[in-house]
Amino acid sequence: MQYNELGRTGIKVSRICLGTMTWGEQNTQVQAHEQLDYALSQGVNFIDTAEMYPVPPNQETYTTTEQYIGAWIQARGRRDDIVLASKIAGPTGNNNLDGYIRGGNNNFSRAQIIEACHASLKRLHTDYLDLYQLHWPERQTNFFGKLGMNEISANEHYTPFDEILDAMGELVRQGKIRTYGLSNETPWGTLRHLNAHEARPGSPRIASVQNPYNLLNRSYEVGMAEISLRENVPLLAYSPLAFGVLSGKYRHGQKPEGARLTLFERFQRYSKPKAAEAVERYAAIAEAAGLSLATLSLAFVNQRTFVAANIIGATTMAQLRENIASADVVLGQDILAAIDAVHAEISNPCP
Repeated sequence: MQYNELGRTGIKVSRICLGTMTWGEQNTQVQAHEQLDYALSQGVNFIDTAEMYPVPPNQETYTTTEQYIGAWIQARGRRDDIVLASKIAGPTGNNNLDGYIRGGNNNFSRAQIIEACHASLKRLHTDYLDLYQLHWPERQTNFFGKLGMNEISANEHYTPFDEILDAMGELVRQGKIRTYGLSNETPWGTLRHLNAHEARPGSPRIASVQNPYNLLNRSYEVGMAEISLRENVPLLAYSPLAFGVLSGKYRHGQKPEGARLTLFERFQRYSKPKAAEAVERYAAIAEAAGLSLATLSLAFVNQRTFVAANIIGATTMAQLRENIASADVVLGQDILAAIDAVHAEISNPCP
């Protein structure tokens, strides 16, 4: 397993990160613990979760994933063997969700950051988080596949960047977190966090950005990749298999029983018309290389120089084994050129 530094923190994270958002919805606690045990046996040391998990979110399962991980930490006593990341949820604009997340106070004010972090620590049965992330921007902007931004509401309100930085700094000083990061962020937001740090000597500096990145959505390469490379704020790539679309299991209209897109119709981000054409062409490249489509897709993400970790997720042990094994696969320049040729013709069909 390859290990990369998380920004400028000195924290070493495995190239493969174990994502957990299905735990409590599609996976039981027993299955979650089995995944954790296997992942660690293969050299994975990086675990990513969030207070909102599992997904799709609802009041009945809210925080269940953190509780599963906390139970594993209690049972195994291996807290110091992992790099543990979680996230604070921001406002969703959905009254049903916003009503139960921290009593409807899901914003990034100093008080809410402190409260949310302490609650996550309690559920996770740990004294500290290695990485604490803002799950999505509090302000009006593009994330979760939203396209187009023509104006900003005059009534827009969001927590000042300095206040967020002060809260994160307090948590660092208290030993509650080692560093903080962003998720579903834009170039403007990322630079504002960096600027706030530079203006306040001794304050924490963002370590990473967790955004979607896969063969169907390489939009991170426009704007954000340069920031990652120049500022040493690497990407933690999520959805590397595009909700399973790049596993090949949905090809030719298939709807496997128990699969995410079969169970939850709301996940349509990677089911757009041009996606199917792109998937078939990537599948042909994989076949010619003697690889599965999933392995090709994951290996591509693993080899990006601006990526510190590839956040994989699995609902079965067979999937987990294949996903982790992708860390040992190196795509040659001919395969990468073939991938780029498809991308040139079908660019980001699912941004």
